Amino acid sequence: MDADAIIYLDHNATTPLLPEVVDAMLPYLRSHFGNPSSGHVFGARAREAVSRARGHVAELLGCEAHEVLFTSGGTEANNLAIRGVADACGRRGPIVTTTIEHPATERPCAWLERHGWQVARVGVDATGRARMDEARAAIGVGAVLVTVMHSNNETGVLQPIAELADLAHASGALMHTDAAQSLGKVPVRVRELGVDLLSVAGHKLYAPKGVGALYVKHGTPLSPVLLGAGHERGLRPGTENVAGIVGLGAACLAANRELEVNAARMRRLRDVLWQHLAQAVPGLQINGHPDLRLPNTLNVRFPGVSGDAVLAGAPGVAASTGSACHEGHESASAVILAMGIARAEAIGSVRLTLGRDTSEEEVTRAAAVLSAAWRRLITT
Repeated sequence: MDADAIIYLDHNATTPLLPEVVDAMLPYLRSHFGNPSSGHVFGARAREAVSRARGHVAELLGCEAHEVLFTSGGTEANNLAIRGVADACGRRGPIVTTTIEHPATERPCAWLERHGWQVARVGVDATGRARMDEARAAIGVGAVLVTVMHSNNETGVLQPIAELADLAHASGALMHTDAAQSLGKVPVRVRELGVDLLSVAGHKLYAPKGVGALYVKHGTPLSPVLLGAGHERGLRPGTENVAGIVGLGAACLAANRELEVNAARMRRLRDVLWQHLAQAVPGLQINGHPDLRLPNTLNVRFPGVSGDAVLAGAPGVAASTGSACHEGHESASAVILAMGIARAEAIGSVRLTLGRDTSEEEVTRAAAVLSAAWRRLITT
């Protein structure tokens, strides 16, 4: 099938570049090729571009520009936050996280666990939100760091970050959140959230892959994970990806300008998609909180079938399940299972995520294609 005819509903996986992002990057891929650390005019141009982009990211986050560090993406930002705090804090209290984190958070936590750290993993309720009673108990025993994603990449469920930050600070812990999925879709203001560290991934908000950022509140203890020269205040060595950083800055500038309008539009179309699917598929269920989730994200369970089979029967729709398939044996998403949903039901889950340019016609057509695929499966 021609790719141009396929409806793309996988924006939580990655987003296309905005035209203004491409336009902003091109000069730094062509003529402005200097190293920002160089003292001559070529270096100065690159350095000024990085500085402007840092300001755009800071403006979207509501922080000071010097509190933004550029990284290669969200994964590196998470590793720097989690392992960097653990190395710098000077004591070995528990690290508190949840059972539904992205591997970019879970694996650094597991690495610390293998090296003698205690890691407490808080469960979630049936709506996919962290259980605050468990969190309160885990944080209150001398935790060093609390790291919880701002919104879940599969269900879009928003986590109680501000409340968790209050608990963390009351116990002398630092608070980190991975906001890769949230930035550009809902307001993410670090002062309002009360976080000490926050991770950004460029390719989730219409910037290029291979660039990200970490907000580090002034005064937060942090050690570098990579060793090298003194780039990014000595916390992230390596010559800056100038074009990628410029793209991230342009994407943040666009997100800040159009956040409310785009969020309202995506929320309306997401709900239209749900209405069409629910009418066509009896027994269809939403995975996650009915209201407290990203405006672009709809994760649904198709009854009596697997999500992979539905998507295989709907080649005109590009989406994902969040589950894994190994050697022909499909397994349910760990995130959906953590919400207490039975494995036989969880396996029918499909994640549908809209973008800035998704149209109502595409949403209506996608619902028809997906529901038709489901009907074929249950009647064969």
